[in-house]
Amino acid sequence: MSVFALARRLRAGETVYAAWCMIDSPVVAETIAREGFAAVVLDAQHGLWDTASLIAGVGGLNHAESTPMVRVPLNDFALVSRALDFGAEAIIAPMINSAADARQFVAAAKYPPLGERSWGPIRAMQLQGRTAPVDYMREANDGTLTFAMIETASALDNVDAIAATRGIDALFVGPYDLSTALSGGTAQDVQAPKVEQAIDKICAAAKKAGKIPGIYCRDVAGALAMAKRGFRFIVAGNDQTTLREATVGQLKALKG
Repeated sequence: MSVFALARRLRAGETVYAAWCMIDSPVVAETIAREGFAAVVLDAQHGLWDTASLIAGVGGLNHAESTPMVRVPLNDFALVSRALDFGAEAIIAPMINSAADARQFVAAAKYPPLGERSWGPIRAMQLQGRTAPVDYMREANDGTLTFAMIETASALDNVDAIAATRGIDALFVGPYDLSTALSGGTAQDVQAPKVEQAIDKICAAAKKAGKIPGIYCRDVAGALAMAKRGFRFIVAGNDQTTLREATVGQLKALKG
């Protein structure tokens, strides 16, 4: 896999579809990646991934020639730099609600002068086949991507300021939390008119700022629809949903 492949593809204007893994199994993540997904997100916020499984999962994805990504837990900016040191090449940070939150995220993810990331990408350099530290450092700020999740009413109000923050590479829509927030906690309808309008607003804010618009979708149909609406980094479901639906289909066929 070419070094920082996901960043190169997205900056070239490609639309990229990605997979999402909740189950803390490096083998499951690698198996999914080997089917051809350009990137796979290991979810350490709501998924079951811990430090040890993240290290193994990132390595497995690299060997499968898929870009490793990590969603970190809420406000866990310490894990941002650690996950990059493990070899992740993109970080999704939840609940980025303001420009101040965005700057904190950038501080952990980017080397000076953009941020304050400290030096120590030993595993990342190994996975990339690098021996000269300066080679990694020269490309890391452009090559490692920061995805700021927009999933609350506050984030929506501040979306232009978040998008304009130096060092933020992408906005990423969390539609289920966004729909929960916009309904006042009474519904989780990602197709409600208010949510649809918010999704378009986020996509437009990213494009206006020259950033990458990204979104999580439950399934392939949703992913294809969001591509038509202008999103360029799109998750098409997760491992648990895929496994469950495949199993349901098998059992239905067996039972006639």
